Amino acid sequence: MRYNFEWSPEKARQNLQKHKVSFEKAAEVFLDPLAISIFDEDHSIDEERWVTMGRDNRGIILVVIHTFAIQGRDKRKIRIISARKATMNETKQYEGETP
Repeated sequence: MRYNFEWSPEKARQNLQKHKVSFEKAAEVFLDPLAISIFDEDHSIDEERWVTMGRDNRGIILVVIHTFAIQGRDKRKIRIISARKATMNETKQYEGETP
């Protein structure tokens, strides 16, 4: 699977300042074979939004809010909206423990 990532440079700057997570680093969670993606019905009014939780290449668990579009048989377009480090409860969920 190939991914095409995009994001707003201003949103990326704000996210890095607020959450200390770059969107380049956030994109790494999509390479995690154990990443979990959930449709975010509550925030999908104007567009379909997804929440994906996975590890970056350093092993840190991140939560990424994004849109998702199919661009072909093996290609997906991901627009990253925000990213942050997972909370303790989210980390337990990702690792398969009961929160």
